[in-house]
Amino acid sequence: MTPVISIIIPIFNVEQYLVKCLESIRQQSYENIEVLLVNDGSTDQSLSICERFAFQDKRFKVINRVFKGVSAARNAGVAAAQGQFIGFVDGDDYIDKDMYQTLYHLCIENECDISICKLGREVNGKVINFDTHGFTKVMSNEEAMRELFKGILYRFSLCNKLFNKKCFQDVSFPEGRIHEDLSTTYRLLAQANKISYTNFTGYIYVKRENSILTSHYTKKRLQAFIAWEEILLFMSNRYSKVFNEVIACFTFACMDHVNYICSQINNKQEKEGYIKKLQTFLRKRYMDILFNPILPAKYKALVSLLAFHVNLFLLGNSAKKLLNKRVLLKNRVVHK
Repeated sequence: MTPVISIIIPIFNVEQYLVKCLESIRQQSYENIEVLLVNDGSTDQSLSICERFAFQDKRFKVINRVFKGVSAARNAGVAAAQGQFIGFVDGDDYIDKDMYQTLYHLCIENECDISICKLGREVNGKVINFDTHGFTKVMSNEEAMRELFKGILYRFSLCNKLFNKKCFQDVSFPEGRIHEDLSTTYRLLAQANKISYTNFTGYIYVKRENSILTSHYTKKRLQAFIAWEEILLFMSNRYSKVFNEVIACFTFACMDHVNYICSQINNKQEKEGYIKKLQTFLRKRYMDILFNPILPAKYKALVSLLAFHVNLFLLGNSAKKLLNKRVLLKNRVVHK
C-alpha cells in the first residue's frame, strides 16, 4: 500500500536521542506512513539503531550516505518520498502520538496544502509551551505568509508542519549552508493554496547545549543573511502587502544575532568584526527599517546606532541593557 505521509529524518550522530525519536514516530495514531531515515555519515551507533527499527517495522527505510549535511539529507528524503504529504523530524527531537493524525486531518478537512501545529520545547527534561484551549485557524496564502513573519503563531521551523508534496516543485534545500529552514519554509508556503494552524503541541524540540543557537557564535551563522537577502527580494516582488512584517522580522533577526555575538564572543576584535558584517546588511535596508510602521522607536534608535556607530553601540549602556535583558528579543527567535 502506498503511504500517504512520508516522514523524513536526517540523522547525524544522535544515538543518545534517536530511540526516543523513532519510538514516538512508530507509535503514531495515523499509521499509513513511511519513515525515511537518512543517515548522513554518522560515526556513532545511529546507523545500527536505524537498521534495527527498519528490521522491526517495514514502514522504516534506511538511506545510508556519506556526510553531506542536513540540507542534502532532506533533499534525498524528498526525492525518495512516495507519500502525498511530507513531514520532517529531527533525530534529537520527538513528537506527540497524534501529531500526524491531527495535521493530516487539518489538511483534508480544510482542503489545505500545509498544516502547522504548535512547537513545544523540552528544557532540562521539562516540556514547556502547552496551551490548554484548542484553537484552529485556516488562512489564505497571503494571511499565512503574514503570520510567518509576525512569528507569533509559528515560525520558520520545518518540523511542526505537514506539506503537500506538490509544494516542493522547484523548491529544494540549499546544500552547504546552515539555517536551511529559514531559506526554504517561506518558499514552500508560497506554493500553498491554503494553510491551517492548530495550537495543539505536536512537536517537541529538545534544547541541547551544543546546538547551533547555544554554542559559540561562528562565521557560519552569518549564512542566515544569505537567506535574508533572498527572502527580502522574493517577498518584495511577490508579497508587497506583507513587506512591513518582513522588514520587522528581519530587524528582530539582526538583533538576535547581535545578542548572540555580544553574549558568546569575548574577543573584542572578533566581536567587532561580526558586528561590522551585520552593519552591511542593516545599511542596505536602513530606510525600510526607519520608516517601518510596525517597529517601535526604540528598535529604530538601536538599529541606527548599530548601523552607523559600532563602537558607540558596543559601549552604550542603553544598548547593553536592552540586549542583556533581551527586551527586544522576547519571543522573536525566527527559527527553532
